[in-house]
Amino acid sequence: MPAAGSLMLVRSHRALLQRLHASGIQRDEVVIGPLAVPRFTGEFWTARQRQASRLHEISYRACFKPQLPRFFIEALTQPGATVYDPFSGRGTTALEAGLLSRRPVANDVNPLSAILSRPRFSPPDPEALKERLRAIPFRGGVRATQDLSMFFHRETEAELISLRRYLLRRANAGTEDDLDRWIRMIATNRLTGHSKGFFSVYTLPPNQAVTPERQKLINRRLRQRPDYRDVRAIILRKTVSMLRGLTEEQCRTLAAAEGTARFLTGDARKTHAIRRETVHLTVTSPPFLNIVDYASDNWLRCWFNGLDAARISRHITIPHSLTEWTVVMSDVFRELVRITATGGWVAFEVGEVRNRSLRLDEIVAPLGVGAGFACRAILINRQKFTKTSNIWGVTNNTRGTNSNRIVLFQKD
Repeated sequence: MPAAGSLMLVRSHRALLQRLHASGIQRDEVVIGPLAVPRFTGEFWTARQRQASRLHEISYRACFKPQLPRFFIEALTQPGATVYDPFSGRGTTALEAGLLSRRPVANDVNPLSAILSRPRFSPPDPEALKERLRAIPFRGGVRATQDLSMFFHRETEAELISLRRYLLRRANAGTEDDLDRWIRMIATNRLTGHSKGFFSVYTLPPNQAVTPERQKLINRRLRQRPDYRDVRAIILRKTVSMLRGLTEEQCRTLAAAEGTARFLTGDARKTHAIRRETVHLTVTSPPFLNIVDYASDNWLRCWFNGLDAARISRHITIPHSLTEWTVVMSDVFRELVRITATGGWVAFEVGEVRNRSLRLDEIVAPLGVGAGFACRAILINRQKFTKTSNIWGVTNNTRGTNSNRIVLFQKD
């Protein structure tokens, strides 16, 4: 790694461990085969829901809190460092890196990831957005080629079809600009949900879509019919909400970060677009087994963006057993070793799964070491009962999980 690059990293892992120990965090040691790894348990970042930038308020399945990547970015890098996420999702790590004056690199095999991530580096002026929305021609009476009447009022559907045609035409012509990309991101996120802030009638949370047949059952059970939702008004309201609290300095910081940011769409095991030894920190959380059915969850978002959900699903590696998952993650770690700078770090978050009976941190640690990393620590972030866990009927640290397990690696 170039000498200048070393200034972007916290090089001493001992200093980091001493800092954790001195902060009163519980410390013990876990033995994993031949490895003896220090383990720290405590609350490393706030459990409060509204302590991060509102720009993060884009729903996505299984995303982690912004405070998680922020903790490691601040602890392990300096401004100007390259921060990477190979399973980027909604772009939480990338956005936090941008807000902290780092160079973000985001990758995800799902093309929706870049659609939901990149626009937030160019927050719009609300008045300019309002003018653009007014200028988009909305035609009455147009319908989708498939039946969407179980989700949308006829007038709302016509507005969505008009907006979809406009956005796809601009993208295909190469004339799409930052305002178009912002509108596309907000509209994609507002397609279906469970409040008046979405285009649809009441349905599942916005990070997944139900089938038309399932939505018909929901409508019958709730005795509901889709009412009219003003597409322009909803996009504008969500924009104003996301921009609340955003400062001019943060906008300038994001604009500077966008100049160096990279949003890749591909397999995390084969990121040839990233040069060797150029990443200073990776913060990521990989998918676990076949929990998510991509095509079923994303069919409506893909339709709106002119994407083939079934085709994309065929390119997504979905391990069906722990053995398959470890093989895939071994390949990911080997690629991370290639692109990580000497002295660089990987914070690999694996949560807790199978009702806490499967400790993925103890499986991941040997995988990273086998690829060429040193395992510096395991961090278990435990927090009090949260609103989200309450919604899903999860009691604190007994059913499901209210914890994050992060395995911390360094490249010597």
